Amino acid sequence: MIKDKYLDINKITTDSRILKIFDIVRNHGGTVRFVGGAVRDALAGKSGFDLDLSTDLSPDELADACEDANVRTIPIGLKYGTLGVLINDTLLEITSLRKDIKTDGRHAEVEFTDNWEEDAMRRDLTINAIYADEQGNVFDYYNGIDDLEKGIVRFIGKPEQRIKEDYLRIMRFFRFYSLFAKTPMDKKALKACIDNKDGLKNVSIERIRDEFIKILLTPNAASVIGVMLENEILGNWLGKSEYLDNLDFLSKLEKSSNILPNAMRRLFVLYFPNKTLAENIAMRLHLTKRQKEMLIAWSNDKIGIENILEPKLRKKVIFTYGKEFCLDKLLIEASKQQIVPEHLVDMKESIYNEIVPIFPVSGKDIIKAGKTENSLIGATLDRLKQEWIDSGFSLSRDELLKQI
Repeated sequence: MIKDKYLDINKITTDSRILKIFDIVRNHGGTVRFVGGAVRDALAGKSGFDLDLSTDLSPDELADACEDANVRTIPIGLKYGTLGVLINDTLLEITSLRKDIKTDGRHAEVEFTDNWEEDAMRRDLTINAIYADEQGNVFDYYNGIDDLEKGIVRFIGKPEQRIKEDYLRIMRFFRFYSLFAKTPMDKKALKACIDNKDGLKNVSIERIRDEFIKILLTPNAASVIGVMLENEILGNWLGKSEYLDNLDFLSKLEKSSNILPNAMRRLFVLYFPNKTLAENIAMRLHLTKRQKEMLIAWSNDKIGIENILEPKLRKKVIFTYGKEFCLDKLLIEASKQQIVPEHLVDMKESIYNEIVPIFPVSGKDIIKAGKTENSLIGATLDRLKQEWIDSGFSLSRDELLKQI
């Protein structure tokens, strides 16, 4: 199905220089079109997507066309037919049309084609198989536009076949359902995801983790993750949660307070783990060192919401743990109790505008006082710092030095 001048191309890009690639390919006898997220999100009124394109030229032909036009190319994914084209400091990923010829459960082997519908057939969901040219003409081979308007998220063809081509599509189905669905979950698609969930064992944990993080950031994360956990889609990595309502509360609290969602914050609220469980979750999902440290820090139950609501206590938390921790902990504790702190927006500003005091004593001061052993220097500094904090940061440098 072709819809002439259906899409305002400015919704995909306002940089007319990027459209130069259409002339480059056309002058070489080929066609290039935007595809996938760029078209889908532009049609849905969303922004912030990557620019992906497809062409009926082979990678070699595309490289020749760019060379003739003095445009630099980068071989970023030639194994899968993707060539990077650098135009005005913008890297465009352009993939040659392909069709599947063999499936191994993780990736299908492919061969190049010049048939656009064959290329669309190998994509996962109808809403991800929509193409558009630089004139705004839209090419929709599987009624993706209609599905997008109605909020229907479904696989192209037989769901089980699509999933077996790449088991990560199970995760992608739930992510896009959370983002675009307006209707109940497609029963055939859900059944195929459940029946093939063991196939996720064949996918690297890093790919699964990255998709799960994207799901955590979606507006309807709580309900969708609830379906996933109930059906043990993530049973090899995560157990069921008793805190889905808390996660939903956090999502709404972030939105109402204009606070950007944070995947680790949402993951924490999904389980409210103690230190041991936080370490276990980090290990299972192969989280980064920084992400692991965040989960463990939030697990400190000695810092309750009262420590952040009261200005003097909040200042101590900020000094000890930092401003980001303070805001995160506030949202976490509020979600745990499902309460909305008064003047949350103003409190957020207060946290980030707080002037963090500087501890006025250093190790050199301790040494000058005659304590030269490393253990004594550290212990003395810790003691003085704690006394300074307990005083509400009121003790002066001289007062602290007298206590050495």
